[in-house]
Amino acid sequence: MIYNPILVAGVLGWAAAQFIKFILYFVQNASVKLERLYGSGGMPSSHSALVCAAFISTGRSAGWDSAEVAIMFVLAAITMYDAANVRLEAGKHAKQLNEIMMRLLAQDNNTKEKEFKELLGHTPIQVFCGAVLGIVIGALIPLQ
Repeated sequence: MIYNPILVAGVLGWAAAQFIKFILYFVQNASVKLERLYGSGGMPSSHSALVCAAFISTGRSAGWDSAEVAIMFVLAAITMYDAANVRLEAGKHAKQLNEIMMRLLAQDNNTKEKEFKELLGHTPIQVFCGAVLGIVIGALIPLQ
């Protein structure tokens, strides 16, 4: 069987973050929401955990001065910036649009509209926590 430590680290980083989101939701709301096992947004950022785990694992595997590490760093930086800025703002816009739609639909009860998904991005602390989780996982995954 082929073992790719970079891929394993990334997938484990993502899975660990998603599991933590699920547990945190359960603790905070005393209910199960399966969407937290695969959905975007929330604490910690699974996108950040994935790219940081892959970045650290790449550095350990290919060497810190390799082109692969440079590529992974750029990918991680873009992913985390997008999560904390672009997708966070898109979630805020979705929330505002949902509020407008609810006001408009209150006047017309016959119309059924699907709400926009509001939980898309991350706060900077959620991105940071996902990055730390990914770094730890990337450092612990065996290379062989």
